[in-house]
Amino acid sequence: MEDNFLDLEVDVNGEEVFMVNKRNISSYSGKINRLLRKSKDATGRVKVIFNDFPGGAANFELITRFCYNKGQVNINHINISSLTCAAYFMEMNKSISKTDNLCEQTEKLWDNIRFWTWSELMMSLKQCQELLPQASSWHILDKCFDSLIGRITSSCETSPCLSISSSDSSGFRFSCDTRSTDSLKNSCFRTTWWFEDLVALNTDLIQILVKLIVSRNFDSGIIGRFLFYYQKSRLASASEDEKIKILETVIELLDSLDIRSVSYKSLFRLLRIALNVKISQCCREKLECMIGSQLDQATLDNLLIPSPVGRSYLYDVNIVLRFLKSFLGKVPLSRLKKVGILMDLYLAEVAPDPYLKPSKFLALIRSLPDSARDSSDGVYHAVNLYLEVHSNLSEEHKMKVCLGLNYEKLSSGAFNHLARNANFPCESAVQAVISQQRKLKSLLQDTNQANFNDSPRCSFETTHKGSKVEDEGSKQIILYAKKLNLSDENEKLKAHLEGMQWRALELENVCRKMQIQMTKMMKSRTSSQSSAKSVPKLCS
Repeated sequence: MEDNFLDLEVDVNGEEVFMVNKRNISSYSGKINRLLRKSKDATGRVKVIFNDFPGGAANFELITRFCYNKGQVNINHINISSLTCAAYFMEMNKSISKTDNLCEQTEKLWDNIRFWTWSELMMSLKQCQELLPQASSWHILDKCFDSLIGRITSSCETSPCLSISSSDSSGFRFSCDTRSTDSLKNSCFRTTWWFEDLVALNTDLIQILVKLIVSRNFDSGIIGRFLFYYQKSRLASASEDEKIKILETVIELLDSLDIRSVSYKSLFRLLRIALNVKISQCCREKLECMIGSQLDQATLDNLLIPSPVGRSYLYDVNIVLRFLKSFLGKVPLSRLKKVGILMDLYLAEVAPDPYLKPSKFLALIRSLPDSARDSSDGVYHAVNLYLEVHSNLSEEHKMKVCLGLNYEKLSSGAFNHLARNANFPCESAVQAVISQQRKLKSLLQDTNQANFNDSPRCSFETTHKGSKVEDEGSKQIILYAKKLNLSDENEKLKAHLEGMQWRALELENVCRKMQIQMTKMMKSRTSSQSSAKSVPKLCS
């Protein structure tokens, strides 16, 4: 072509300038035709600048070949995404004949996407991530994802039903009996074979893909496993900014899943990574909420998270308090008690920290309702460790820490230990005695008010006053336990009453010893504190 026909100058994204024939290009491109009509100098040389041409200079060159080759160009799976975007951008769906219509030609290949190989589909997807947002606007991405998701779901449906255990990322639940290792490996492969290929996609495409999969009720456990795999694979070679984007994307997507199906161990691993990267506060809160909502699955090691850099205390107790806040609500008592046991272990671990403030330690104790613990022995053990390490605390601060103790839930062993424990303030020991006496009186009153229909003689009155209530109460329990002549079907009731009898005797002896010990303690408090040795750990 002679130079005088090169009357259209096209600057493509600042990458390259093309000199082409405007009549030739405008005959295939509705956009160029429209721009030329608006031009003041339609007969002379015209310059057009594109700042957002899909696929850049290389793709524009393909468009010019199509125009100069009378509407013919080699369309394949490598260039179809780029050519489709460029064709719609250049409005090449308005040419004279269908054979010259580039948009029509690309659509024919898209219509046969179900016959593409997996590799061809992945090639097109990788191109799409360089063509956003145009690839999404012209529904190219939708076509790729529809085919991709269809293949993934069909492969999973033909394999045994696998579900990830929320407590262990390696746990599987099968809908059928799998008896061989080979069968297990094949089943796992049929649900995860696509993981490695999709790691090549950027976070924008992953976000779109996972949201589409979730909307089709795909297994949350498998999606969760893929997201953890994606995060692990991409972080290794990512820059600091890329790490933040990857982590935030994964957390946002995990939050859209059924969290009960997501590996709990993997959530904690993700948290430990996120704590070292400056992700947004919103994403961090979402991750903590996901972990906290399933706190009854956690272990002590999970909770022993080192304190943030620059803080003197050993463990991050604030994050554990936030976990507890997310957990509490309408949870079954069984789950609540499981967390109660876990928190007693955690309290014993953090108690020896010399930098842990009394207010924060008390907040940990009081973070759970009283119903979460059947016994206060674990809390007593932790408080004892704390007071032993923080021996320089004032009596006022010691009493504040002791406010977390429910004395009525102490076992007799813990109660006796507290009575001779110099670490505790006197007021705490007095409150313990009062609580134990109140518990004994309540026990006797409950016994007195019991209504036995089979034996009208089983009612008695208590007219005891002061310290005589324990002696008389226990005597009456013994008396009526001997007099009862119950039928066979009431043997359980008899056994229960006899148990109450021995409990009352035990509490009576404890209270009597406490009264004697309290008198001695009040007289020799100062000398006891100076000569007190560390007590052994409470075993109950």
